[in-house]
Amino acid sequence: MSLYDWLQCIVSAVVAGILIFVFVGKVDAIKGTSMLQTLEDGDTVILSNLFFTPKYQDIVFITSDAFDTPIVKRVIATAGQSVNIDFEKGVVSVDGAELKEDYITTPTTLQMGFEGPVTVPEGHVFVLGDNRNNSSDSRDSRVGMIDVRDILGKVYLILLPGKGHDAKRDWSRIGPV
Repeated sequence: MSLYDWLQCIVSAVVAGILIFVFVGKVDAIKGTSMLQTLEDGDTVILSNLFFTPKYQDIVFITSDAFDTPIVKRVIATAGQSVNIDFEKGVVSVDGAELKEDYITTPTTLQMGFEGPVTVPEGHVFVLGDNRNNSSDSRDSRVGMIDVRDILGKVYLILLPGKGHDAKRDWSRIGPV
């Protein structure tokens, strides 16, 4: 291959990459610990909102007037569903069925002013952080139900893991969320 052919390949790849990220996906970093153990502070993730309708268990980036930067949470319920939390047992229920949440490490015991049950209005979702007792989410009146128009996209994969408490990266965490 000639130098011209190599340059043409490189330029084409760069242009394709830019177009993909502009129209299909976005790279962003996780800030905070509200999604531990699923996502860690400093993780670099790929998200997209192309052909995206939020559904149960999707992890989403959200803009919120309550925060200076986007927040990342898990969708627990969508429009028309009823959410209740038994803070004594630490259990979240949707439409009367207790959720099986193997992604959380501690039960949901922090109330944050939540009074349930609540029904999710049309065009909204109810979100919670996986680190339930260290998360500002739909239980908090400052955040509340999330308008789907405020969802920047669904997190699809960890591109680069953040540095852990020991200042080392856990490379095994790269991949789909």
